[in-house]
This record gives sequence, C-alpha cells and structure tokens, in this order.
Amino acid sequence: MTGAPRRVVLGTGNAHKVAELSAILGPRLPGVEFLRFDGPSPVEDGDSFLANALIKARAAHHETGFPAIADDSGIVVDALDGAPGIHSARYAGTGLDADNRALLLERLGDAVDRSARFVCAAVYVDRERELTRQASWEGSVLPAERGTGGFGYDPLFLPADAGGRTAAELSPDEKNAISHRGLAFESLAEGIAAL
Repeated sequence: MTGAPRRVVLGTGNAHKVAELSAILGPRLPGVEFLRFDGPSPVEDGDSFLANALIKARAAHHETGFPAIADDSGIVVDALDGAPGIHSARYAGTGLDADNRALLLERLGDAVDRSARFVCAAVYVDRERELTRQASWEGSVLPAERGTGGFGYDPLFLPADAGGRTAAELSPDEKNAISHRGLAFESLAEGIAAL
C-alpha cells in the first residue's frame, strides 16, 4: 500500500456511519487515519445511489483537500416500485429513523410480496481518480420491528442470510461481514490498497 493515502476523510456527518465505516475499513487499510467530515452537507440531487455517493465524496475532497470516501445507501422495496430507494434517509421528511420506518410500514400495508434489499454505493475520490463499488443485501421487510441494534431500517429488515435474525439483531461484526455496506466497502478497500 505504498501509494495509498495516509489520511482519508469520510464524507458523512452520520455518527453511526462513521463508526461502521471505521470498523469495516480500519482492519483492511492499516495505517490510514479516517477523519470525520464536518463541512457543509452537499445537495444530494443525484438520480442513483452512485451519483449521490460521488456528490458527497467530491464535496468532502474539495472542502478538505484530503482523499475522501463516501457512500449512499438505502432500502429498495419491490412492492413499492423500489421506494424508498435513494430517498431512504429522508423518506418521511423528518430526518428521524423511526418516522421513516413507520411510513414504510404504512405504505407497504399488508402486501404479500415483502421482498427488499439494501443497496450501497461506495466511492473513493482523490485528485487523480475515482473508485466506485456497489453491493446489495437481499431480504424482506417484516410487518413489525425486531431488535435494538443497528440504525435506519435495520429493525424491519430480515436478511436472507442471517439465520432468521433482523439486521438489528446482528452484532456489528456479524452485520459488517454480510451487509451491503460491508461488502461494498470491503471491495473498495481492496481497490484503495492496490493504489
């Protein structure tokens, strides 16, 4: 990793994401110091997870001068034609996870098809290059919340590969090993390490 950066800013103000990304990336990029971005939040007006992730990473890089890593992620529900999708964090308009989950359950109602997936686009931006990765985590939406861990839609999301536990019932290490964000950032870290 001789050419890899030594300091990288994480393009998010979300404390949960900072902790999760540091846990995922730290062991894979030893010697890299991850800095929390505390600059102005850019307008996320992209039409895809990847577009919004690039907006955040480019803004963090521009503001700080450091290489930047960012992601955009959310839940895609088949019965809702892919909603909330890129609007997951702002779905209910209040900025509160509990309100977003309540609105999702209200709109999903008693739908039989509850299939869904978390999607994460992860990007790295510096002066010379942009690396992008994307991963998804298949599962379904439960009719009621279960578990106290995680954040966002985790208490409603039943992964297909978690032994009947919701994302909110997994330990952070278990979640990071199989989640959309864990997989996307593992792949991104490999790309960064190869620089």
